[in-house]
Amino acid sequence: MYNKSTTGNLPNKTPIKPKIGMVLCLFTAILFWMLVAAPFLQIASAAPGEDTYNRLSDAANGKTDASVLENLNVESRKFEWSTAPETQFVGNLRLIKNRNKDGSTAGASVYLVRKLTGDLLILSVPENMEKLDLASPYANLDKSFESKNLFKVRTIEGTIAGDTYTFAQLIEKPEQLAMDRLFKICIILMLFFVMVGMGMTLTTEDFALVFLKPRGIIIGLILVFGLMPLLAMVIGHALGFYETYPFIFVGLILITATPGGVTSNLMTYYGKGDLALSISLTSFSTVLSIVFTPLLLALYCANMPEISIPVKVVVQTIMILVLIPLLIGMLFRWKWPLAAKKATPFFSALGIIALLVLIIAGILSNLNIFVDTARYGVAFYGTIFAITMIGMLLGIVFSRLFGVDNYQARAISIETGLRNSALAMTLALLIQDSMGDFFSSMFVTAGIFGLVMYVAGVISIYLYQYILPVAAKTEAKTEAL
Repeated sequence: MYNKSTTGNLPNKTPIKPKIGMVLCLFTAILFWMLVAAPFLQIASAAPGEDTYNRLSDAANGKTDASVLENLNVESRKFEWSTAPETQFVGNLRLIKNRNKDGSTAGASVYLVRKLTGDLLILSVPENMEKLDLASPYANLDKSFESKNLFKVRTIEGTIAGDTYTFAQLIEKPEQLAMDRLFKICIILMLFFVMVGMGMTLTTEDFALVFLKPRGIIIGLILVFGLMPLLAMVIGHALGFYETYPFIFVGLILITATPGGVTSNLMTYYGKGDLALSISLTSFSTVLSIVFTPLLLALYCANMPEISIPVKVVVQTIMILVLIPLLIGMLFRWKWPLAAKKATPFFSALGIIALLVLIIAGILSNLNIFVDTARYGVAFYGTIFAITMIGMLLGIVFSRLFGVDNYQARAISIETGLRNSALAMTLALLIQDSMGDFFSSMFVTAGIFGLVMYVAGVISIYLYQYILPVAAKTEAKTEAL
């Protein structure tokens, strides 16, 4: 990757008032866009099937009569399916569970099939599914949740309690698409090996830096896990995502509750910031994420009745795909330091290239989602960019207010705004079904953030020469790393 140095903590004698003024101007401009312009840029159109999904979700959460869920199952079994027309399409299987006030699930559940176009079908399921023969197309149906599948079904339209639905009956077992399977395997393997590569760059000196430069480490961690999730929560409420699109809101919390990654280290390197501090912040935040990521998700989403954070899954994912490979990389570095040094550039390139490829591949494979311009409109993209830029600007302001020099402030600013989007995307994929994220909003939010943070990082690197100037000697030292 690149060598690390703890030098460069040079005194900064440049007057900061004009620089703080520039930061405040940028902050004000973004804040004005969020509060005044953004709300008018959303297109008020609903995705196909969304009304039905919301109506059933309200019933499951006790907002309306929950008996409609059982009625759908019972009545759908009475249809004359033998004469129903057959069709096939690509889509996703989802499940709406009847949720009690204490958060537990009991009673009727409804299986849904959503076409890529957004059209929603109620899946007619037999009674006692757990006792079905393995040859039944409904056997082990729950294993189809995490995949994009090819469905072969019979369809019938029916009216239940005054509402018209399209019902479907499986003819064959849902067949997972090969590219979808490959994508999920690749993103999990990519995250694992990138974290191994990150571990190869770490030594005990990186963690010992907290004793050498405690101010920068402490301020950085407070900004990463304290300021950014709070900022996402405030903006999510201000722009109405909390009420209107709750899973986008959860996605905003998710991307701001994840630790830093190799991208922040790379941007710090090119931004001529304190690379040693950046790597140490990434290391500490990665280790602490096993506590703070699930904690912050649960904290900021606690009062959302339709949201239930699978804390256990989040902790297990971070443990298996982040901390264990990080430890493997560190052990490899300790056992075979020369081999680790030679392998580091490969893993660094893998981290950047693989992340971009997977983000783009994930977006391209879900292009059908983006026709939902009410959900993924200008306000959505602008909000992600605003959170990233405001976070980086506040990282500058707080660093300078607490006496951190410009060299370290650059690293703290980038660590505040740029995160491990691969981890956020992986978590979103693994928990979206158990949470009922029918439109994959968490995954889309994490993927778009993964692209936006590169743009924000490049803009910040350009602005640093005016906002956070560093001595020529420091720049020369950074370029030599």
